[in-house]
Amino acid sequence: MKYLSVYFALIALFLGSQILAQTGASPLAKFAPEWSNARYTACNTAANARYMSGEEREAIYILNLARMNPKLFCQSVLLKAPTLLSNVDTSSEVYYKSLIARLMTMEPLPILKPDSLSYVSAYCHRASTGKTGYVGHDRKTPECRKKQHFSGECCQYGFNSPLAMILYLLIDEDVPSLGHRDICLGGYKLVGVSMGEHKTFETMGVLDFNF
Repeated sequence: MKYLSVYFALIALFLGSQILAQTGASPLAKFAPEWSNARYTACNTAANARYMSGEEREAIYILNLARMNPKLFCQSVLLKAPTLLSNVDTSSEVYYKSLIARLMTMEPLPILKPDSLSYVSAYCHRASTGKTGYVGHDRKTPECRKKQHFSGECCQYGFNSPLAMILYLLIDEDVPSLGHRDICLGGYKLVGVSMGEHKTFETMGVLDFNF
């Protein structure tokens, strides 16, 4: 009986930690009370992906919130982008205003799940190019070419805030193809995020997506 009691105590402790991990405060709660609704905890899919940092897991959380409720994200967060980010052209019909129109009319998207292989791919690219100051998607080392694993990739430079990074990728200013926006709001199922230092822009983030 003694061993059974210890066993069940350990199980209870484990389950309790899982619940706590999944019910952390929403990173968007300060923008609108609705983000604290329990249903949005489902967006925190990377809560237990300890191979990623807290900021990297938060980036997935935020992107999932935007995918689950695009309209609320637009109304509560995107419309405040000018006070959150610098150099955002809010008059742009191509970038800022077109994103507003898209988020206000699109249907919710399935939430993304963390993927360790996608993370390894993103981490290798971020770490190797961060040291050299390279900007782009080409893998510059044999190791990173071997670990490359993505169907869609977003690279962002100069932001160490998960929210700022996601906002810039969605707005996609000065990217005529809107490729980052289309990837972030695409039909992918898996994602790995790596954030860290960059020789030229101080910080960078890489998001590798897969089906």
